[in-house]
Amino acid sequence: MPFAGAPSGPPSTLESIVPLLHAPFHPVGAGVAEMVTFPGQVLVSFLLILVAARRLWTRGRVEAAVCWTAAWLVAVAVEVAFRHTLTRQPLHRHGVHLVGFDASWPSGHALRCALVAGALATAWPRLRIPLAIWLVAVIVLLALAGFHTPTDIVGGLLLATAAAAGAVTVERSGVLGRRAGLRRPHTRT
Repeated sequence: MPFAGAPSGPPSTLESIVPLLHAPFHPVGAGVAEMVTFPGQVLVSFLLILVAARRLWTRGRVEAAVCWTAAWLVAVAVEVAFRHTLTRQPLHRHGVHLVGFDASWPSGHALRCALVAGALATAWPRLRIPLAIWLVAVIVLLALAGFHTPTDIVGGLLLATAAAAGAVTVERSGVLGRRAGLRRPHTRT
């Protein structure tokens, strides 16, 4: 974790909700990581999911819009539940207990960034490569800046993969369209 600054405690609820509130910008690597992972903040990521959902909805992919939004909501709820129920053995750096890592599994930033990348790539397929590059940068910077351990990041990515797979599976099954009437009528031209 070469970009990690001084050890700190876990973020408060307010710090988790308000983007960049009390964000560490020193050393410079931590500041870069803060900016690159900014779309993974709770409110920012939800707004980006809603932007992708709106695009999908207006393109007639109503089920995809609903599924990606639901995937974000369910995955974040699971993340919060895990964080409040699971604890790990204490981690130490230079003899200091790193309290912020006691309940940091899975990484919410990795989870939300992966879901944002998936939803935006679904809404704008031409952005798939830049979004994939951004997601790789997020993963690397989360570890280098000391925001999360590798196991936290893997946990967030696994949860995101499960949520995204669920969204795609439900959309492709067409179950929402049949049960809730979400499909738009096709107009003949």
